[in-house]
Amino acid sequence: MTMTQREPVTRVAVLIPTYNERDNLPGIVARVRANVPSADVLVLDDGSPDGTGEIADAIAATDPQVRVVHRAAKEGLGKAYLAGFAIALDEGYHAAVEMDADGSHLPEQLPSLLAALGGADLVIGARWVRGGEVRNWPAHRKVLSVGANVYTKVLLGMHVNDATAGYRAYRTSALRTMGLAGVQSQGYCFQIDLTLRAIRAGLTVVEVPITFVERQVGVSKMGHDIVREALTSVTRWGVEHRMGQLRAVAGRVRGREPVGDRP
Repeated sequence: MTMTQREPVTRVAVLIPTYNERDNLPGIVARVRANVPSADVLVLDDGSPDGTGEIADAIAATDPQVRVVHRAAKEGLGKAYLAGFAIALDEGYHAAVEMDADGSHLPEQLPSLLAALGGADLVIGARWVRGGEVRNWPAHRKVLSVGANVYTKVLLGMHVNDATAGYRAYRTSALRTMGLAGVQSQGYCFQIDLTLRAIRAGLTVVEVPITFVERQVGVSKMGHDIVREALTSVTRWGVEHRMGQLRAVAGRVRGREPVGDRP
């Protein structure tokens, strides 16, 4: 479809992975339901030992638009989202939204992301664009995030300014074309991986400025292994991208060589 012929987004699944988020989840779900009443909420709980899954069940028992998927163990953000994408695809949703359970992604900004899907396949809620904002982060976290995104943008040749952002909305038609079966990445790397797949599939990616708020309750799940995975994978993808460019240039040069000059 062209941008003027895109299918209206009427069925939306908001995917919320959880691990030990019992104090944050009820408020987040309530705010999503208040701001996008037509959307369904899918809680993807990785066997939280703090009882998050049971709290999610209690919410779902009183709201037919909330559902809980109980996963046996903590397998990481990427696998949780892939499980949610599979459900959204199987059940005919038009869009799938990624949203953190810790309050850093404001449900009040979800309508603007969904509105932008009218002219896009993937909408990223971006912090590092004009109008974007990050609250309550220490300076070293900002430097790490900005640096990671600049490194990714330069090395992979992408136009996206916030490829590591986790607040985003996909058309399910886009997910079908992105080759999700081969995705193994997690954390920051998962978001970069899917952004890159969308761009390479020729899909339209837009960024909408958001306000990102550091969690007030609970403990961040980001560790050194997540950062290390992203750095390693992006470097590998970047080298492959640049080598591909060099091969393409070499091929064009050979194609312009006079036949008589070839050995």
